[in-house]
This record gives sequence, structure tokens and C-alpha cells, in this order.
Amino acid sequence: MAPTTSVVRLEMPEGVNLILGQAHFIKTVEDLHETLAGSIPGLHFGLAFCEASGPRLVRRSGTDPELTELAVTHALALGAGHCFLILLRGAFPVNVLNQVKLVPEVCRVYCATANPVEVVLAGTEQGRGILGVIDGESPVGVESDADVALRQRLLRELGYKL
Repeated sequence: MAPTTSVVRLEMPEGVNLILGQAHFIKTVEDLHETLAGSIPGLHFGLAFCEASGPRLVRRSGTDPELTELAVTHALALGAGHCFLILLRGAFPVNVLNQVKLVPEVCRVYCATANPVEVVLAGTEQGRGILGVIDGESPVGVESDADVALRQRLLRELGYKL
């Protein structure tokens, strides 16, 4: 079989953010769950992990059944070994991203966003892997002074800057 490339589009419902990454061990699901649950009390999340050996199942966990099911659906569509998806509602990835990166099984994070994401995949006889992601759309210009002021005001309104 000749290597192939394909693209899978991941779209989130309004108010849902995603973190897409790669990890390396079945314990990933439990460790990510514990990390997320311990990061923000009452966090609504779902996660899925594509096991790359053994029974090769999509492992899943979460506190929100709808987000967990959507994470599983997207993980099955990707079918890339050792990838994981975390879907968040009511929180931004920036609130948990450093904790996720510190989970020992996590090898890399491809993106953390609320934008539609296109995942570029390679396929061989062995399986599929993520080559990269397209996160949102391309820029259409450079911010003006008024845009800078809006950005700075938004960050303060959200509580990320004083």
C-alpha cells in the first residue's frame, strides 16, 4: 500500500474548546482525567485516546457525557495512534494547558483552540499519524491601534491581565 494523506475536520459546538495531542501509554486516560478534574473544580470535559497497540481501542473518560461522546467520535475519525482529544466547556485551554503538558505520558500538543481544526494525517500499512493541524483561518491583515486597544480590553475583561 502506498502512503496516503488525508484531512479530517474537527468542528466543536458553540462554547467548546479542544486540545489535540499525542501521548504514549494506556495510563494516559486516567492521568489526563485526574489532571483536568484537579485543575478546575466542576470542570466539564470529555477526553478520548487512541490506543496504538494491544486491543487498539479508543479509551475514554470525562465529566460530561456529551463531550466524552464527541471526543470519541472525533478520535475514531482521526484513527491516529496515540492521539488524544480533550474537549472543554466553560473553560479555556489556557486554564489547563500547562498541567496537561506536564502529564508524563504527553509527548506533544498539536493545538488548543475553539476554532474549527483540520488535522492532516498520513496513512501507511501500519496505521495513521498526525502530520499537523490547520487551526482556524489565515490572517487578512495587521491589527490597527484600535484593534490593539480592543485586544487589551478583552484580556482585562476576561481576567487574564490587570
